[in-house]
Amino acid sequence: MAITLTEKAAVRARDYLARKEQAQGLRLGVRNTGCSGYMYVVELADRIDADDQVFESQGVKVVVSAKNLPYLDGIELDYAKQGLNEGFRFNNPNVKDTCGCGESFSV
Repeated sequence: MAITLTEKAAVRARDYLARKEQAQGLRLGVRNTGCSGYMYVVELADRIDADDQVFESQGVKVVVSAKNLPYLDGIELDYAKQGLNEGFRFNNPNVKDTCGCGESFSV
């Protein structure tokens, strides 16, 4: 099992984490939504729960709940800027299909 960040994602994550002193790491998850089934959720982890898995990549702690781990195991989190758009990009080996807008996926 592994969750990894590229250097660009790690730089952005460290900036994001520095904004909130009590943040324990970056929480990565999924929620049911969209036309393909699931959408990624990235937020600050204020605490680490007993059922959470903690991965460290590029000096950043990534927290994933046990229920989300089957959808995210092996994912590489990247960060990119394209024109006016910027944000995290998800290279997920578990994805079987994505929607046309790229906001949701299925496994």
